[in-house]
Amino acid sequence: MKLENKVIIVTGSSKGIGREIATLLAKNGAKIVINHSNSETEANATLETIKAQGGTAIVVQADVSKKEEVTALFDQAIATFEKVDVLINNAGVMISKKLKDNTEADFTKQFNVNVKGVFNTLQEASSKLADNGNIINISSSTVKLMFPTYALYSATKAAVEQMTRVFSKEIGRGISVNALAPGATETELFLKGKSQEFIDKLSSMNAFNRLAKPIDIAKVALFLASDDSKWISGQVIGANGALV
Repeated sequence: MKLENKVIIVTGSSKGIGREIATLLAKNGAKIVINHSNSETEANATLETIKAQGGTAIVVQADVSKKEEVTALFDQAIATFEKVDVLINNAGVMISKKLKDNTEADFTKQFNVNVKGVFNTLQEASSKLADNGNIINISSSTVKLMFPTYALYSATKAAVEQMTRVFSKEIGRGISVNALAPGATETELFLKGKSQEFIDKLSSMNAFNRLAKPIDIAKVALFLASDDSKWISGQVIGANGALV
């Protein structure tokens, strides 16, 4: 029970990698704040999964791109569990188009959720996260891959990585701040709209000839959320099977 008595907010944890992280951390003793913006059914399913395995969790709806809702997310977590030890910034959106085909709305949506959302939660964490806590910002290996159609998405994640590095030196109070950058992972968000040919091509690009499973990423998050990782801060940890 590496995380016993730790209270952990996982944004965007109703499905995909976020859900896997939330359930694994709960198995290891953490009290989980499941966050979603508009996936109440899936968030409640995550809650039931955690309860069924003997864990403790609550569901809090909040759009991370809206500052007042992020403030309420932290305040509700503290009102329920009296503290927040770990923040995992997993909420994100991805729109895959050539740069010339993106609309202003596409740009705004991705930067509002992926960048402003992290900005909002880090601001709250600066005063409300417990001393000696941990922050994990979910980035993406697309930052290094230069894949066509990922210009805006990878730009948002590059911004997250740079905020991670700088904020790790600003926050103090014994709090570590890292980014976790998965490679191609079998999630609804990632697989949507992709051909089997493209999925096979991606699989062949790493050292294990497969896509990651969400649990592969969750296990790294477990380490980064635990005290075992305390001397690691200001880093981007790639979890991509030697893809990059």
